[in-house]
Amino acid sequence: MSGANSSSLTPGFFILNGVPGLEAAHIWISLPFCFMYIIAVVGNCGLIYLISHEEALHRPMYYFLALLSFTDVTLCTTTVPNMLCIFWFDLKEIDFNACLVQMFFVHMLTGMESGVLMLMALDRYMAICYPLHYASILTNRVIIKAGLATFLRSVMLIMPFTFLTKHLPYCQGNFIPHTYCDHMSVAKVSCGSFKVNAIYGLMVSLLIGVFDICCISVSYTMILQAVMSLSSADARHKAFSTCTSHICAIVITYVPAFFTFFTHCFGGHLIPHHVHIIVANLYLLLPPTMNPIVYGVKTKQIREGVIKFLLGEKIVFT
Repeated sequence: MSGANSSSLTPGFFILNGVPGLEAAHIWISLPFCFMYIIAVVGNCGLIYLISHEEALHRPMYYFLALLSFTDVTLCTTTVPNMLCIFWFDLKEIDFNACLVQMFFVHMLTGMESGVLMLMALDRYMAICYPLHYASILTNRVIIKAGLATFLRSVMLIMPFTFLTKHLPYCQGNFIPHTYCDHMSVAKVSCGSFKVNAIYGLMVSLLIGVFDICCISVSYTMILQAVMSLSSADARHKAFSTCTSHICAIVITYVPAFFTFFTHCFGGHLIPHHVHIIVANLYLLLPPTMNPIVYGVKTKQIREGVIKFLLGEKIVFT
């Protein structure tokens, strides 16, 4: 494939090179990614189906879990099929506008995922600290408004990425050393200054990631205080066990996210580029793959729901 004309400020297409330095191993790299994608699609779609069809699971906690599952499966679907085409068929070319669309959805959905994790932390805070008012506060109407607000926040904050990147001059070529169109990976292809992109990217990270982590931290600090004040050890264990799945989801999501962010900002010369690209892919694939497994194993209601659903029995929880 030939690159775009170097004199053109806006290329007709970009070329995604996959994992730089490991081109010969693309087939082997694709196998675990493909396997994880299948698990992510089946697991998350199964959770959504179970929660939507079983009245016993029509509770705030499971509504937020269904929203997280929908976000996860949509997120990995925006990148993995295209990535597998690169690995399997050497189809590296992506239209310029299609690249911008993919970039928007990747960052919008990662912001959405962070917001849903924050909402789930607030849900656990209300359930443990204010159990008597839980049902009256977290009504279906409140849940819908919270989900919509999280969605709109992501859309409004990520939309400028598209415009800033679209108006950069691309006169040095159109090769992106990545498997998908990430904001800074695309911006770094530009021959102009992308300082505004970098500053705005940092601002968005603060407004979404740092804000959500602060809310989650405050929520769990207050949850821990409430749990420790319980007189019964069994009651403390039961109360905190409802949070273990969510804590696992937080760790699975934010650890690779922070690694990717700090590598972009500070570790470009310290960490091999292929390691950064592989972790960036795991950042999008690991949470969608692991969340259904974690919630299926750690959450008694989900575990029993799956078993009874497979046996064709009606689910009734006390």
